[in-house]
Amino acid sequence: MLLPHETNRTRLLLAAVPVHTALSLGWGIVLAKLLPRKATIRWGAAAGVAIAVLDLGVFGGRFPRIRQLPVAPQVLDHIAYGAAVGAVLRGLATDRGWPGRRRRR
Repeated sequence: MLLPHETNRTRLLLAAVPVHTALSLGWGIVLAKLLPRKATIRWGAAAGVAIAVLDLGVFGGRFPRIRQLPVAPQVLDHIAYGAAVGAVLRGLATDRGWPGRRRRR
């Protein structure tokens, strides 16, 4: 995305890591705010499908290198990501209360 004409794998990796990290953290924050407190893993997986539609369909379609990727593994990766975020949030909720939301007193 940052270096559309670059072919050097090291430079591509160095550019991809901060972009992917920022996107993952951003979606994690969104999920922490929006996911319900029950069935968090299932809702996270469902959110992963929605994120895949946005990432791959709406935005990713603008980038040839993303369009060239096989779709099924990418969608499965997004589903796994959403489920993993849901699992982390569920674990945090049992330890300290729901992250990203203020506790009512």
